[in-house]
Amino acid sequence: MHHANTYRIKGHVDFVGAGPGDPELLTLKALRAFERADVVLHDRLISDAVLALAGKTAVLMDVGKAGFGPSWKQADIDALLVEYALGGKQVVRLKSGDPTVFGRLDEEIEAVQAAGISWRIVPGITAASAAVAGIGQSLTRRGRNSSVRFLTGHDMKGFADHDWAALARPGEVAAIYMGKKSARFVQGRLIMHGADRATPVTLVENASRPEQRVLATTLDTLPADLAEARMDGPALMFYGLAPRDAATALSEFNKELA
Repeated sequence: MHHANTYRIKGHVDFVGAGPGDPELLTLKALRAFERADVVLHDRLISDAVLALAGKTAVLMDVGKAGFGPSWKQADIDALLVEYALGGKQVVRLKSGDPTVFGRLDEEIEAVQAAGISWRIVPGITAASAAVAGIGQSLTRRGRNSSVRFLTGHDMKGFADHDWAALARPGEVAAIYMGKKSARFVQGRLIMHGADRATPVTLVENASRPEQRVLATTLDTLPADLAEARMDGPALMFYGLAPRDAATALSEFNKELA
């Protein structure tokens, strides 16, 4: 029979998806990992409501990459994960949304694996899923689009022209993460490649959270409307989708319930 202490002496790392912010959108598996964690290394954008669910004795560390102020280097985060796990700790690396979608997951896994530490990925609900639910739409629809692109605004400067041409075709849908800063650039490229200026564009700020806001616009007026809306929170941009009318009615209904 194993003694508990010899069995538990080795640390372990769970890469956990925190979901979009609503604590009820955590998976049960994520919650269990969270409750037994000794240490939680979390991103900056994790909501307080989610962090409140950590085990009472867990040490919470914000290792987020802030836009301003001191920023954690990836190598330092990697080293910290390894150090805690080698010290026998149960470590949760908590990432917004799903860790496998624009979560810089690979280098962290490689560091942990190289140190001989056990690990697993606990998937979470990604921002696009929460945001599209918030506008009452589907990411794919029969007869409209049979594929959907998940893009990050940071990488779109490196797009080849054929990518833009494909995206500019009628009926295409893209979920653009961290797309606020690149909105004007995206608009210019798409129009240059023949996209219809009337194509709907929807921004969802703070998807799934009580302070969720939806901005419905078009490719034509996107930069102006975005500037006017002054979105400070994390926002996801849908190219090719407009909110369904019933979705706004439901969000009002949810506010009444709250």
